[in-house]
Amino acid sequence: MAQEQHKAGAARGAAFGIRSRPLLAVALVLALTAAVLAAVTGRSWYAAAHDDSAAYAKERDRALAAGRQAVLNLNTLDHRDVEGGLDTWQDSTTGDLLKQLTDGRAEFEKQIRQAKTVTTAKVLSGAVTELDDRAGRASVMVALRITVTAAKGKPTPKDSRMLAELTRTPKGWKLSALGQAPVGAS
Repeated sequence: MAQEQHKAGAARGAAFGIRSRPLLAVALVLALTAAVLAAVTGRSWYAAAHDDSAAYAKERDRALAAGRQAVLNLNTLDHRDVEGGLDTWQDSTTGDLLKQLTDGRAEFEKQIRQAKTVTTAKVLSGAVTELDDRAGRASVMVALRITVTAAKGKPTPKDSRMLAELTRTPKGWKLSALGQAPVGAS
């Protein structure tokens, strides 16, 4: 009988030990839950960090920023600093557009000095309409407000939409073509 009481007491003690440590059980469950969540989060982070779509999105953002700036540059020119303005135009372009600007620079400089105009632009919005990251080509549509001020005139603002073609060069994205967006284009 004593032996049975001892076994019953041991069983009660073991049960009592487990029941007397509920914090240990809760801590164990929380530790396991935290480990599982850390593993899942780590896997998700790794997948996102090595996802090609993140790199593509960054390249799209770089192309858009360069396109907005280049369109702004080519719609801004002050007769008091024509050379600096045209240098900025050439720094913003590549390919056939750069060749056209370089070939016609002297005549254009003469016209701007005679007209004594100041043209400024403000980008209202812009969007990448096409991006071929592998080929290094992008198309951007930019809405802007162009203000022309003649020598003795009031500023005349005009809203415009431009379509820009960009080419990636060793120095970043550069404007390779620029034109007005058709009125019905979206």
